[in-house]
Amino acid sequence: MYETEANYAIESSAQVPDEAMRSFAHLRGRIHSRTVLPWGEHCTECVWPTCYTTCDLYSPRQDGRCRRFADGMVRIDSRSAANDYLLKIRFKRWGKLWTPGNFRLHTAEQAEKLEKRDYRIGSALQRLPLPSLVKITATTKRYGFKKRVANSPSHGQELPTCFLLECYNPEAHNVQLSLTMRASDEHAKMPFQQLIHLTPGFHRIRVPLEDITALIDVRQPFGIDLIPNDEAEETTLYFGLMDFVTELPESKKAGNKHPEKKIKCVVWDLDNTLWDGVLVEDGPERLRLKPGIAAIIQELDRRGILHSIASKNNPEDALQVIKKFELDQYFLCPQISWKPKSQGIKAIAQQLNIGLDSLLFVDDSKFELEEVKAVCAEVHLLNAEQYLTLPERDECKVPVTAESQERRKLYQVEASRQTVAQSFSNDYMAFLRHCQIQLTVRPMTEENLERVHELTQRTNQMNFSGNRYDREVLRKLLSNPNLDTFVLSCEDRFGSYGVIGFSIVDRREPRMTDLMFSCRVQSKRVEHAFLASVIRSYIAESGRDFYANYRKTPRNAPSGQVFADLSMEETETRDGVLSLKFPKDREVPEDGVINVVVQDAMVVTPA
Repeated sequence: MYETEANYAIESSAQVPDEAMRSFAHLRGRIHSRTVLPWGEHCTECVWPTCYTTCDLYSPRQDGRCRRFADGMVRIDSRSAANDYLLKIRFKRWGKLWTPGNFRLHTAEQAEKLEKRDYRIGSALQRLPLPSLVKITATTKRYGFKKRVANSPSHGQELPTCFLLECYNPEAHNVQLSLTMRASDEHAKMPFQQLIHLTPGFHRIRVPLEDITALIDVRQPFGIDLIPNDEAEETTLYFGLMDFVTELPESKKAGNKHPEKKIKCVVWDLDNTLWDGVLVEDGPERLRLKPGIAAIIQELDRRGILHSIASKNNPEDALQVIKKFELDQYFLCPQISWKPKSQGIKAIAQQLNIGLDSLLFVDDSKFELEEVKAVCAEVHLLNAEQYLTLPERDECKVPVTAESQERRKLYQVEASRQTVAQSFSNDYMAFLRHCQIQLTVRPMTEENLERVHELTQRTNQMNFSGNRYDREVLRKLLSNPNLDTFVLSCEDRFGSYGVIGFSIVDRREPRMTDLMFSCRVQSKRVEHAFLASVIRSYIAESGRDFYANYRKTPRNAPSGQVFADLSMEETETRDGVLSLKFPKDREVPEDGVINVVVQDAMVVTPA
């Protein structure tokens, strides 16, 4: 479901290639139940309605809100798609898709009816011959109602299995899309994040529910963002399903009365199967890979078929040999021990969240094959003598898509995320270190002046001076020999945030007269790292105390805690501006969370 009441454009499906349309149609009749999330057009720095008057980049929609998608949310009717339509979105900079999250599941039929009803009502509102102000009020209240419904509790209901996202990238280049789920409670700092690499073409991404619930409490209100990362120009993407879902079992999917079960994972024995020889008897130096086996593993991996290991061996020794043969990156959840192989195969199926009937076990021992057959009758079996036939077996012939080629990497990322999430528990600083946040500091130049201008217009929650600069004022700053300017960009393992901060320091005192950040880096301690670096640098150079101006407002007060965190002292208040001091003889706090990289700027990297 989307913001139909303010976005009513419709375009032909002819603009989407047939191959992509077939991919969007793949799940039609295969979804048991799903949510109906009310996706809307938003700005990454939105503080409506204040920014409508303070930001000269404000571009009004018909309902008065800010237009962050160049053409709005364009509907493309597609009866074959799982939700009956696609959304074409041309993201402008600062644009994001946002929705309140919930797990309120409806059957596929009910969900489709709800969306059709929503579309009819939203379209009717646009056609009604009402005064503009009345229409704006009606559409605003209607979208607000949908958000309130989405935020209401949905306890005690069936849980989805994953968050499912379908997206077609028509661009000639890769697009990095950040998916973020964050609790609405401002005190809940740790979000769920995933960086989605969209190569040109169609993608279907499934995010397991347990990965999300490991980091956020989904029983409480939370929001979901989809943001293209640091795109210099407008970026067009087509979206299908964007909901929490449960999918039908393979045998119940529509049009599949006599299903041919395809293999999702090949589980390999090692001794005399993957290689010639027995590790504990021959030693690693005498082992040789079976002829052609590396090429087979790579070809199946290209098709999206996963690989794992069930072997009776010493795990450390066996993994070293696999690494020597340069195959270690292909094997997920390896089960190497002296326990029965059936136990290992069950563990693999559980960890990969796939059925036993989608596993194929390859072993040279008839005893081991029979043991697995007796305990796990659903598992497909293959004697190692026939390993060369794997690529040509019907059960291994699967469609090759952009998604399938990335499947192993997606599993590896998810496995890493689960491990990390469990290890963090409530250690937020450990989580931030895991994010590998890098802050790059540059001076302002003609080349980045436009990005700085946009930032100064749009920042609100983390604007500590309240100043907004037009382009000519920024150009004058460039020629002032007494002022140092700092342009900050940021990236982490979940994507690049582009230009996220700007600061001005009058080097004569020294005094920071301006400091502002994008709210996309809020709670990541980026402001702490930068301010600490600046203080340390200017005190070292001048040998004097360092000062900063802070115009405190209700909006920036939570983020203004950074000054207290660094133990800056209030000295006076003049015209509503606090003057803060950091004494030259005090040690500057450093938490080591952020890596600061300086390029042609005065700031020094923390020791």
